[in-house]
Amino acid sequence: MNLADHIRAIPGHPKPGILFRDITTLLGDAGAFRRTVDELTRPFLGMRIDKVAAIEARGFILGGAVAYQLGAGFVPLRKKGKLPHHTRAVEYALEYGADAMEMHLDAILEGETVMLVDDLIATGGTALAAVDLLTQAGARIIAAAFLVDLPELGGAARLRAAGVAVTTLVAFEGH
Repeated sequence: MNLADHIRAIPGHPKPGILFRDITTLLGDAGAFRRTVDELTRPFLGMRIDKVAAIEARGFILGGAVAYQLGAGFVPLRKKGKLPHHTRAVEYALEYGADAMEMHLDAILEGETVMLVDDLIATGGTALAAVDLLTQAGARIIAAAFLVDLPELGGAARLRAAGVAVTTLVAFEGH
């Protein structure tokens, strides 16, 4: 099964010149969804992973399933103001401004091994912010895993340069 065949391309979303990779078609196919979770999980089976942290929102879908498969806890990394308890935050730059990501202060214990999961890696700004947030909490990040990579935007390479092992399942050139 070619997972790329299950991902819909939507031109001009969210703005002209962008080719959006819509994973909802993959998620809606039971076999493709199962294969995605299995492939994201396979390299880490048997490793000690305390928590899987995932980036809002599509990352939650994959991250929750990966955490379940690995027998790990799940940590949601959310947009500022969405979590109900005491949080730590990190701000990061976007191509059109800035944003902030938060997690609960008690979500990660010092020294826990953490795997980061999201649906897509593009420029890597959000993923690097997540790594920063997790590291501030004392996490030992063992890997970051993504369904989709847009390699020409350099995000996976930026994460690797920051010392994070990266796994991706599908690459789309020319995003």
